[in-house]
Amino acid sequence: MPYLYRAPGPQKHPVPKDARITHSSGQSFEQLRQECVQKGILFEDPDFPANSSSLFYSERPQIPFVWKRPGEIVKNPEFILGGATRTDICQGELGDCWLLAAIASLTLNEKALARVVPQDQSFGPGYAGIFHFQFWQHSEWLDVVIDDRLPTFRDRLIFLHSADHSEFWSALLEKAYAKLNGSYEALKGGSTIEAMEDFTGGVAETFATKEAPENFYEILEKALKRGSLVGCSIDTRNAAESEARTPFGLIKGHAYSVTGIDQVNFRGQKMELIRVRNPWGQVEWNGSWSDSSSEWRSVGPAEQKRLCHTALDDGEFWMAFRDFKAHFDKVEICNLTPDALEEDALHKWEVTVHQGSWVRGSTAGGCRNFLDTFWTNPQIKLSLTEKDEGQEDCTFLVALMQKDRRKLKRFGADMLTIGYAIYQSPSKDEHLNKDFFRYHASQARSKTFINLREVSDRFKLPPGEYILIPSTFEPHQEADFLTGSRIPLHLELPKPTPAGQETEEELQFRALFDQIAGEVGMAAKKDFKFKKLSLISCKNIISLMDTSGNGKLEFKEFKVFWDKLKKWTNLFHQFDTDKSGTMSSYELRTALKATGFQLGCHLLQLIVLRYADEGLQLTFDDFLNCLVRLENASRVFQALSTKDKDEEFIHLNINEVRSSLRRALLSECLLNAREGHP
Repeated sequence: MPYLYRAPGPQKHPVPKDARITHSSGQSFEQLRQECVQKGILFEDPDFPANSSSLFYSERPQIPFVWKRPGEIVKNPEFILGGATRTDICQGELGDCWLLAAIASLTLNEKALARVVPQDQSFGPGYAGIFHFQFWQHSEWLDVVIDDRLPTFRDRLIFLHSADHSEFWSALLEKAYAKLNGSYEALKGGSTIEAMEDFTGGVAETFATKEAPENFYEILEKALKRGSLVGCSIDTRNAAESEARTPFGLIKGHAYSVTGIDQVNFRGQKMELIRVRNPWGQVEWNGSWSDSSSEWRSVGPAEQKRLCHTALDDGEFWMAFRDFKAHFDKVEICNLTPDALEEDALHKWEVTVHQGSWVRGSTAGGCRNFLDTFWTNPQIKLSLTEKDEGQEDCTFLVALMQKDRRKLKRFGADMLTIGYAIYQSPSKDEHLNKDFFRYHASQARSKTFINLREVSDRFKLPPGEYILIPSTFEPHQEADFLTGSRIPLHLELPKPTPAGQETEEELQFRALFDQIAGEVGMAAKKDFKFKKLSLISCKNIISLMDTSGNGKLEFKEFKVFWDKLKKWTNLFHQFDTDKSGTMSSYELRTALKATGFQLGCHLLQLIVLRYADEGLQLTFDDFLNCLVRLENASRVFQALSTKDKDEEFIHLNINEVRSSLRRALLSECLLNAREGHP
């Protein structure tokens, strides 16, 4: 059947061996299980305790929950009974239909299911009250361990449960996913594609059915055939429409899973059908081709059996594809990646990811509406090399995901409004500045900025080099993000520009030096009392320029420093546009570039966090400290590098590391001692 994916050939060991252990003990599932078996106890998970903190963070339970193990609910519990199927997913009192729709889709791909729900566990021999599940998070598989205590009321499961009350794999899977996200309450409300990606490591693609391409049926058929997970939903115009029932039995604002697609002979013609499932396990479509509709009378028993047609009120139903497009508004497809499953290459999506952050004051520039800061957003290189067969353009898909926002719900974090733009890359290999975006339009961009976990779109552009710029809609909003593309992303950070040669000063500076240093002939840190310079700045200057190691500046050292100070002062005034004595942290990248430092996003973010104030401003003292430390780091790098000037790395053995740390600590101690600090 084209709508049901089966992994060909013999199955490998169902338990993935490369998933990262996440339990606080540092022990694997098997180690924890064996420990419990040896002690004769049932596992109790300290990371996700059986109390209200694991249930809700903003409200109290309306009914008295009792945490019970499956063996306390039924006499003979089963982990999986007769195979894990979509009928095992029935929604409880939690508003997580989006998750349940994804689980129902997951059951259609046996290999994907075996990855998420390892088959090495049961209530039989070796049972110790411990289970584990695996989820894809930010480019790696995580192994999530839980105990099997579940919230109940009157001996019935409150949340997700199977139609057969003695089967518990789906309820335990929901608990593991709740643990991954911090609580059960964190699962309220969401998009089906979120869980689909967490189950497969796949790449999301969203279609508006009213604007779908002409070959939309073929797209869905191929997606289901290759094991992709597919969900659908009906939009709501306001909160009052949420979960409102239409005259045709469909629920608005509700997540459904697409479980099949096929054609049937009907009155001498091929009729395109699609099968959809409501995770409630009831409430179905009542139009043409519904369970008990008259159309099925024209279909023979063999054909009905092939399509698994039944008249049960189980939440699953067939409908004509044209009706599907008319009544549903959105379809989400999660295409599997090579990292998720090992399958035939024709069914794989090669994906490269880039992880980054929007940090207030340095890389949180907002969308193009905010030109003054937009250019400070992370800029990711995107290379399109191969044209589509018989075409002049390259087809590619870009996805942008904001990380961990669901987990941060308990701390008041909401989904940010995110999107991205794609620009043609100029020949220069450097961070594009404000003027570039002032005079150049984007070549492509996300259809919208929206407050979902992920925004993804498919594009066609000529081969070439492009720059992908992910951003929040408003500037100054902080979050971690991840981008993924079907086309390999050659991420390159600009190479640092070497600093210019230091110039000698004329003799007239001796008078200035003598005035500061006095008869001793040396300038100590306590003598540097320039206006608005802190004592720590003076100490840092001494540390940078003191080549003799005596904690003072001699005349030659002072001359070099004075030249730098003049340049840095002029540069600061250039970026202090309002003459307030401060500069914006968003201008720091350009200012540092003018001094010879081209920094990557991560280092720039750390510098802004260290030196900018709450208003994202830097005083001259902050700016000077930053430059002095960068100069010092650059000198250390040059001194330790044994390669040519273009080498990007230094190679140190353990003795060199110890020596470097010792020199740095000794220098700091000497400065502190001369200042009178212990």
